[in-house]
Amino acid sequence: MSPLLLALGASLAWGVGDFVGPLLSRMLGVLRVLFWVEVGGLAAIAVAVVVRGDGPHGWAVLYAGIASIGGLLGLLAYYRGMVVGAVSVVAPIAGFSAVIPVVYGIARGDSPGATQIAGVACALAGVALASFEHRDGQRKVAAGAGLGLLAACGFGFYFPWMHAAGKVDFWWASLVFRFTAVVLVAGVAVAKRPDLRLRPWHLAVAAAAGVADTLGNVLFAASATHGLVSLTSVLASLYPVITVLLAAVFLHERVARFQRVGIVLALLGVVLIGV
Repeated sequence: MSPLLLALGASLAWGVGDFVGPLLSRMLGVLRVLFWVEVGGLAAIAVAVVVRGDGPHGWAVLYAGIASIGGLLGLLAYYRGMVVGAVSVVAPIAGFSAVIPVVYGIARGDSPGATQIAGVACALAGVALASFEHRDGQRKVAAGAGLGLLAACGFGFYFPWMHAAGKVDFWWASLVFRFTAVVLVAGVAVAKRPDLRLRPWHLAVAAAAGVADTLGNVLFAASATHGLVSLTSVLASLYPVITVLLAAVFLHERVARFQRVGIVLALLGVVLIGV
């Protein structure tokens, strides 16, 4: 399968997982849900690696541990942003993470075309518009917008490190990523001591979101074997399109007209960057 299709598959898996997980967090709390999301994802990739029965092909898979720091920070901010704000606002802002791999690629010698530059401009304008709302007769920063930008920074940091780890062995890179995330979340849980117990149905949903997120990790890491980080990362960043569509269908969210323009521009920018 081509790297571009793998990256698009990652965006689909992330789009579904990053809708279900935050939605559950609105009812049960971010840390409690995220803990079981990470545990479910770790269980899935651990089974896959055991069945594969092959050791890691190089020490560089450990780069995935560094990627996990950014990825988990992004996911925490993403979940929290969707608890306090609208999914259809936070998701496109988080999709601004697509700009970071492009900047990284330029720093390494890539030359962006006019379409990519236009995409960056659209994404910037879209994020600016989507980040504000009318409240009490004044234009104020939309709830969750700041967390969406923090999520974009975390996810943007994730892409180059996971890409480097996936080039060596995408199965083990995904396992290292998820194991590190579980350790980090468990450390936060020990410090904050929340009630982590979930009902069986909620536990199953959280675990399913974790499996979807892990599938996205595997597909993105696999796309790194032959694809450029500046391209595969951007295509994988299309996940907000899926999340926004799911929010429109199931949540019927309403946002201001200029915010809708911003959402469209942000998503269009991500698409143009990947052209």
